[in-house]
Amino acid sequence: MRYRILGPLSVTVDGQPVAVTAGRDRIVLAMLLLDPNRIVVAGELVDALWGSAPPATARGQLQSCISRLRRMLPVGAILTDRAGYGIHVEPGELDAEVFAQAVEKARADADPAAYRRALALRRGPACAELDAPAIRQAAAVLDERYALAVEDWADLELAAGRERELTGELSALVERFPLRERMRGQLMLALARSGRQADALTEFRRARQLLADELGIEPGEELQERHRQILNGEISAGSGAEPAASGPVRCLPRTVGDFTGRREQIDRLLADRLTDDAGPRVAVIDGMAGSGKTTLALHLAALAGDRYPDAHLFVDLQGHSERDPVEPAAALHTLLRQLGLAVEEIPLEPMQRVARWRTEAARRRLLVVLDNAASSTQIADLLPTAPGSLALVTSRRRLAGLDGARVESLPVLSPDEAVALLEQIAGDRVRAEPAASAEVVRRCGLLPLAIRLAGARLAHRPRWRVADLLRRLSEAALPELAAEDRTVTGAFALTYGQLPAPLQRVFRLLGVYPGADFDALAVAALADLARDTAEDLLEDLLDVNLVDEPEPGVFRLHDLMREYAEMLAAELPAADRTAALTAVLDFQLHAAIATASASHRALLLSDLGQPVPSRPDLVVADPIARLERERPNLVALVEAATGTDYAWQIPRAAWQVLYFHGYTDDLRALQRIGLAAAEMSGNRAAIATSANYLASVYSRVGQDDQAEEHLRRSIRLREELGQIGAALVGYPNLAVIYLSQGRFAESLELLETARSRRRFTKHVSQSPLLAVLVDVLSVLGRPEEALYYARLRLLSTIENREDGGLAGTLLSLQRLRYRLGTLSAAAAHHYIDMALWVSTRIGYQSTTSDAHHNRARVLREEGRYDEAIREHRRAVEISVRLTDVRHQADFRHDYAVTLRRLGDRAGARAMFEQVVRVARAGGHPYWTARAQVGLADCLEPGDPEADRLRAQARETFERIGITEEIAAAY
Repeated sequence: MRYRILGPLSVTVDGQPVAVTAGRDRIVLAMLLLDPNRIVVAGELVDALWGSAPPATARGQLQSCISRLRRMLPVGAILTDRAGYGIHVEPGELDAEVFAQAVEKARADADPAAYRRALALRRGPACAELDAPAIRQAAAVLDERYALAVEDWADLELAAGRERELTGELSALVERFPLRERMRGQLMLALARSGRQADALTEFRRARQLLADELGIEPGEELQERHRQILNGEISAGSGAEPAASGPVRCLPRTVGDFTGRREQIDRLLADRLTDDAGPRVAVIDGMAGSGKTTLALHLAALAGDRYPDAHLFVDLQGHSERDPVEPAAALHTLLRQLGLAVEEIPLEPMQRVARWRTEAARRRLLVVLDNAASSTQIADLLPTAPGSLALVTSRRRLAGLDGARVESLPVLSPDEAVALLEQIAGDRVRAEPAASAEVVRRCGLLPLAIRLAGARLAHRPRWRVADLLRRLSEAALPELAAEDRTVTGAFALTYGQLPAPLQRVFRLLGVYPGADFDALAVAALADLARDTAEDLLEDLLDVNLVDEPEPGVFRLHDLMREYAEMLAAELPAADRTAALTAVLDFQLHAAIATASASHRALLLSDLGQPVPSRPDLVVADPIARLERERPNLVALVEAATGTDYAWQIPRAAWQVLYFHGYTDDLRALQRIGLAAAEMSGNRAAIATSANYLASVYSRVGQDDQAEEHLRRSIRLREELGQIGAALVGYPNLAVIYLSQGRFAESLELLETARSRRRFTKHVSQSPLLAVLVDVLSVLGRPEEALYYARLRLLSTIENREDGGLAGTLLSLQRLRYRLGTLSAAAAHHYIDMALWVSTRIGYQSTTSDAHHNRARVLREEGRYDEAIREHRRAVEISVRLTDVRHQADFRHDYAVTLRRLGDRAGARAMFEQVVRVARAGGHPYWTARAQVGLADCLEPGDPEADRLRAQARETFERIGITEEIAAAY
């Protein structure tokens, strides 16, 4: 295959042209080839074809174009993805990629002949015949690369003294690229050296007129300087190269000899052509104090330095130090002195000094390191402006005001890089204690400065083991991270000390905040600010790298920075710290309350005592998404709330989302802390509430004894307090425990009691009670009655707008009606689709697993075993993720039945054995007995083990009050 886009679009296979004649097909193919081996979003292709007014059939017509291209091109050439389409291009097949590789090699070898061969690949403007705006925009990038390669080639030819041969070609190229000032300047230089000064000056006049007419601007300083040199006779026939500078200048400070890591950042910066001949290049490296910005900049300077032979300059701009930042004029004085200018040669007037710096820099291929910049304004006049130069800038602040700069924000080191750095500094002891070494760098927050200081302490104490250093760091890291006058605390303090008072206040208060992550709403509550103000202040803290932003709108303090903030917060009055913590806990409580469904809200507020938010203006746009994001912080928040009602209220408010979205471990930790806090306070209503919701966790994970104990305690306390409605909430929960334990009669009796008492209370949904009643009647082999109560539950969920209950009810109706033979397979799938859509939309993982389980059973009855097995796997995977023991047993049992029907007796037997283990561990006799029957069916007829298993199962069924036939029909 050969694809050519550097000119009119063409395709050949084995040397024979492929006729892509349809206009739309050519546009689509061009769009794919302009971004090869990647997926182009379908919307972009539609925009390229029809612009802002696509027809209603646009997607269909696009698919037709793709189908035609697929028929024309080799198999596998067109890539398809849910997002769009792409084209697979092998190395050497696309002229644009061949051109790019050839230019890179020519640039690396500084070979004019290689440049000529590369330039010959272009047959005209990229995709010249296609005028779709999207194509022209992408093609312009290829044309720009071509023009840049021409200029690089012209520089080599001029340096070799071939100006006479060059003038004709450059004249034609300038006509093709009339606005490129660098190319125009090369033509002027070639003409002047060829003795054609008048022609060279004419070219300048043409350029000035064209720039004025087309862009309304004057020629740039480089072109004007070239004009001045020709006017003054500095460039004339036979003058050769431009005025050369004196010998090479080397002013970079010593860098570390043990540089470690940062491979990703180095590769990315070097790949951004910091070492090519174009320019000027500007790379900005920002990051928090101690992240190794200067070290990386000096390492990059060493790697790229050979490309800038004339001068390597360095100036510390003191942007974050105990002294005031260096004034730009003073920095220019330093740079010009490094270039060898005498003091009397340096202009006193600032603008003249800038002009002199640019003139001197333009005469050299130089690299300048501007370290520790305070702002974009400070360095704006220090950046070299001529091609062939590189500026590496470091700053603790994000310099958003620099246009055209390559910005690299330094993260901390990776764990492997951090350990490698520690080993470079401290030697073999690090390798001898890998676990302790890994923990040392973790306590250093993977921050290079902290690791260097920790390593220095270890290196200067040969009798210490790494574990000795770790023990010191574990108590308090910051005081230990010091060597002579270098400390991590001191580095942080310099940044903090330069903040305005409002930012200092917010940063101190972040030392009070209990969680690892925070957003503007939490900070607004913490610091008693308006949300917009909090957002602005967080952006300012981000700009100076005192906080990170791991995802949009979510902020975090580095571990050591958090420790520093906590040190500052400890100096605040206790009343201020308490007020800030209380405010943020109150906000987090009401943010959690906002996640409750409408049907659950009344019960939740009743349990919490109808709390009123202290900051009603702080409204969360998507409460559930925020709670899921806050989930890792909840334990820390609740632990910080010890001694307040928030310690049990926040776990209660977060229960619905955490339970139904499957965060069992988080829920268990939170509810245990909440119950302990309620017990400490002696609040019996809070104890009852926390015990009920902790029981839900124990029930899910198969610890039914603990669940029953907590439920009985909850019901007893609520009845003693006269909270009949709240007590009734616990009845169906306890009935589920009885169901799991095979105590079906007791479960049914408890549910009937709850139904009779329900008429004496308000605001208690009967949906949970009916759900358990349906399950118990189904297990007891009474599907008609179960169907009746499932329909009642459907009415209740619709009336109360209970989406979670609605999904579960649809699944119950589908399963019962299919069991009774009143529902076709197609209709059953429809029920399941509706339930799955609802459960997926609201994130109810348990109901989603039920839906996959029900579908697997229907598919099995249809004989679609492969599809059924996929659904079984999904159901089991979700139940395992939820640590839902009862449903694991149920789902694995039906999975085993499908395997047995498929003829996989060994797989079925292994699955039934898993069910027996899971069910016995959870104390679930009903599911144990059913699995024993399944195991017996997997054995050969007459096998004594099969008889023994059936006898055990029969005994269990008789004890719990059902028959084997009823169990088999479930």
